Amino acid sequence: MKGQEWYQADDVAKEYDDVRFGDGGRVIDRREKEAVLSAVGPVEGKRVLEVACGTGRFTTMLADQGADIVGLDISREMLEQGRRKVQESGLSDRVEFMRGDASRLPFPDDHFDSVVAMRFFHLMDEPAPFLRELRRVSKDQVFFDTFNRRSARVLYTWLLPMGSRLYSEDDVVSMLSAADLRLAGEAHDFVLPYGFYRNLPGWVARAFRAVDETVGRTVPGDYVASVSYWDARVPEKPTDADGDTATDADDDRADAAPDTE
Repeated sequence: MKGQEWYQADDVAKEYDDVRFGDGGRVIDRREKEAVLSAVGPVEGKRVLEVACGTGRFTTMLADQGADIVGLDISREMLEQGRRKVQESGLSDRVEFMRGDASRLPFPDDHFDSVVAMRFFHLMDEPAPFLRELRRVSKDQVFFDTFNRRSARVLYTWLLPMGSRLYSEDDVVSMLSAADLRLAGEAHDFVLPYGFYRNLPGWVARAFRAVDETVGRTVPGDYVASVSYWDARVPEKPTDADGDTATDADDDRADAAPDTE
């Protein structure tokens, strides 16, 4: 995974939220949280997994909305920041943080209602196996974002500490098909890439964001958006005349088989 050592640096973890989501970066934070809640919510009583939870921005938000959530990340330093955030918010009873590898999730099949992976797939050299693993542990939904190949981000992605994988829509559709997921919804945003906003004072960033949103609602603006949000769903299992799924029917036949030993 790209940037693994960078994300595990203690100074990076401590400054991550302030550097990326302070001042002008607040417009990014607001839009990302809106995208997650719009797709995943309402989450009251839902069991949710957030992969690559980092400092717990979305973990804390979803717990505050009533989700029972596990936040998983490979960085011990990022998780420490997330734990502090959850404790300060009084949400520790709804959140469990775990250090782990997203390629080998320590959960059984269909364990969560929804799986969220934000700021994750741009770090992947080979993303398809990771998406299949997210699908394995979800019984209903996988929500994630990607950075887009046709956007302005291509101009500066090579300057980033860990690089950045960019995707076309065909890339995502192919990944979904390989993971046995169907696309239920998508949204494309930010004609101006994230890096532009972070270096601006908040009031200037908000003014540019208003223009960005206006352009983004046009067909050309949508086409060159720098980020896409993908709402993918696990297909329903086929049922027989009795309403049993194919798996249920197989289990029933196995139970009814005579003992030959």
